[in-house]
Amino acid sequence: MRRSLLRGEWFWVFPASGLAEDPRAPGTIRRHHVASKVYGRAVTAAARAAEIPKRVTSHVLRHSFATHLMRNGTDACQVQELLGHSNLETTRIYLHVDGSNQPKSPLDAL
Repeated sequence: MRRSLLRGEWFWVFPASGLAEDPRAPGTIRRHHVASKVYGRAVTAAARAAEIPKRVTSHVLRHSFATHLMRNGTDACQVQELLGHSNLETTRIYLHVDGSNQPKSPLDAL
C-alpha cells in the first residue's frame, strides 16, 4: 500500500474500506468511494440505532443541515454555497424555516 493511502490522503468523504482496480485505468489500483447502497444502509442502521421513528436518508440529512444552518443565523447565500447550488431558489426549497428565526427590524429595539 502506498504511503499516502496509509495517511488517509484520498479525497473521498466516505472512502471504501479496500482498494480496487480503477475501471477507467486498467491496472491502476485505487481507493474509491463507498457504494451508495452501503452508505444508505449505514444511515438507515444509524437512525434505527438512535431510535428515530421517521425515515432517514442522506437527502433528509441534507435538508436538516440547511435548516439548522438557517436557524443558527447563517446567511442564505452561504447555505447556497455550502450545498453547491448555482441558484438561490434551489436552496430555498431546502430551507424549512418555522418562523422562530424571523428577522427583526432595527425599530423593534426602540
